[in-house]
Amino acid sequence: MEAGGGSGGEEQDISDPQRKKKRYHRHSPRQIQELETIFKECPHPDEKQRLQLSRDLGLEPRQIKFWFQNRRTQMKTQHERADNMALRSENDKIRCENIAIREALKHVICPSCGGPPVEDSYFDEQKLRMENARLKEELDRVSSLAAKYIGRPISRLPSIQPLTSSLDLSVGSFGNQTTGPTLDLDLLPGSSSSVPTLPIQAMGISDMDKSLMLEIAGNAMDELIRLLQSGEPLWIKSTTDGREILNIETYERLFPRPNNLKNPDVRVEASRDSGVVIMNGLALVDMFLDSGKWIELFPTIVTDARTIEILSPGISENRSGSLQLMYEVMQVLTPLVPTREFYFLRYCQQIEQGLWAIADVSFDFSRENQFVSPSLTRKRPSGCLIQDMPNGYCKVTWVEHVEIEEKTTTHRLYRDLINSCVAFGAERWLTTLQRMCERFACLMVTGTSPRDLGGVIPSTDGRRSMMKLAQRMINIFCASISASNSGQRWTTLSGMNDVGVRVTVHKSTDPGQPNGVVLSATTSIWLPVSSQNVFNFFKDERTRPQWDVLAEGNSVQEVAHIANGSDPGNSISVLRSINASQNNMLILQESCTDSSGSLVVYAPVDLQSINVAMSGEDPSYIPLLPSGFTICPDGRPDQGGASTSSNLQGSMTRSGGSLVTVAFQILVSSLPSAKLNLESVTTINNLISTTVHQIKTALNCPGS
Repeated sequence: MEAGGGSGGEEQDISDPQRKKKRYHRHSPRQIQELETIFKECPHPDEKQRLQLSRDLGLEPRQIKFWFQNRRTQMKTQHERADNMALRSENDKIRCENIAIREALKHVICPSCGGPPVEDSYFDEQKLRMENARLKEELDRVSSLAAKYIGRPISRLPSIQPLTSSLDLSVGSFGNQTTGPTLDLDLLPGSSSSVPTLPIQAMGISDMDKSLMLEIAGNAMDELIRLLQSGEPLWIKSTTDGREILNIETYERLFPRPNNLKNPDVRVEASRDSGVVIMNGLALVDMFLDSGKWIELFPTIVTDARTIEILSPGISENRSGSLQLMYEVMQVLTPLVPTREFYFLRYCQQIEQGLWAIADVSFDFSRENQFVSPSLTRKRPSGCLIQDMPNGYCKVTWVEHVEIEEKTTTHRLYRDLINSCVAFGAERWLTTLQRMCERFACLMVTGTSPRDLGGVIPSTDGRRSMMKLAQRMINIFCASISASNSGQRWTTLSGMNDVGVRVTVHKSTDPGQPNGVVLSATTSIWLPVSSQNVFNFFKDERTRPQWDVLAEGNSVQEVAHIANGSDPGNSISVLRSINASQNNMLILQESCTDSSGSLVVYAPVDLQSINVAMSGEDPSYIPLLPSGFTICPDGRPDQGGASTSSNLQGSMTRSGGSLVTVAFQILVSSLPSAKLNLESVTTINNLISTTVHQIKTALNCPGS
């Protein structure tokens, strides 16, 4: 090796055999043997170790550095060559199998009719779906035309069971009942993240609509500023939890509305909260005005968001005057609570230097277009005031004000949580924002935190890569239990309680997720234990064997830890099962908590993928299939009836109960065209039922 070759920390070129030969002739056999021995033990020596080797072997420090760099490159090249040969061999094997299968299919005879098999049935089904959708659109168009002439639309035909590739399974064997409804799991083809076209996008926005939007946004901004700056009697403290809620009578006197007829089915939710956020004001405004970043800020609340049209871009320096029409779907992390869908205007205005107001207000398209269904939820002027602080943080005051038309009664488990303005209230938005901004701040830290488990993750890039991988895991998990009507259909399997185990299935083809048919199952339960104690129980690796059915009683050890917030509960862990049969599989887990609720989400990841992420490489294509728990307070006033478990560590204070949603996902088949089978449904049903039983037993509340 030439000591002067290369510059900085760049790897030396070893592709030329002559150069490699010359370089190694410069070292004695003893030196090379010593270096090879040390390389096997420590392929990445630090500067202190390189200096020690330099003294022991009589070589220059740069020679030691470049030798290790080139040796690592050699090993990487050898491994890649071996992997390529193995993949090429596997590819040839699969190609031969495909040829054999095609030849065999040519001679298959249908046992029913004796004829040849029907080919491309999947695509025939797709054609029928498209034809069915086209005929429905045609029927709607003809019906609307008829309504103009005869005063009423043509009566619709009786509903026909759609053609699906679903599997009809009786649920009698899963519950106590002997008969029951059939299990209709629709295997939707295509990508699991396909984005449908919204009706408003298809029909466009007229100039008259735009003028009306400008006026509505301006009025909403004026109302929001008054709501943000007013105190009592417009805002009053809740007697149960001290939250600020809107005095509806005072509000209607201050903001009278024409033709404001009372609808008995309409319920108003209005709350206000304020707090300090670790981000400067302009950066926060930019994220609020970007629908993609809006989802990143609130992954546990916003399941879908899109900017339909930018009506005014505003001033580029401070975004003042920006007005855009947006679409948003909000959720509580359980299938028991329907999602809320909004078309709304978002208007940003800089009031003074370092002070912004962002107003949201619904815009109802259903009055102008018959193909847009009237929304059951409406945003009255809502939004936030963002004020810069000298330390680079900002103070945010949040107002959330919506009207909900309740066509169906909220499930009893979540009724108190919804009615108390906790589930979709200002506090949940603000605490989630604070927690996520802390996470972003940790992502940008160049060093390591003293709370991190050092020595495992070698670099800052590796730490960031692991945090991005964990965040994608959270996003996939939240999407998997959404109750969105447009996303997936849930079917109740068993009668474990009045909630039952609900399942849904979809074909996953997204990068970063296992390719095939994914079966998701979830259930929600109430526990007479505080949400904080339940969170601590799930987060602590020492108590994991008490609830993790798949751990088979084996203990787990935390081998890597990343702190991503001021609360010790906000962290990312890599867990390894002790005495497990599969030593190459690890568990990636992220836990996060704030006053509105908590999450504990985990996914099995193989050792090679973890090493890829820890080395700082792009983790986007590492497949994840997460499962986990959502925990939130039950919203009921504490009556001293909640119990605690002696198994939990730390202080045990009596507090309200908690609502826990348990969610699992399993890969039914790695083939996207595979069909769901009864065995997979039975497996996940038993898995979730056993897990719930073990949770209740461990927390000493089996009868809840």
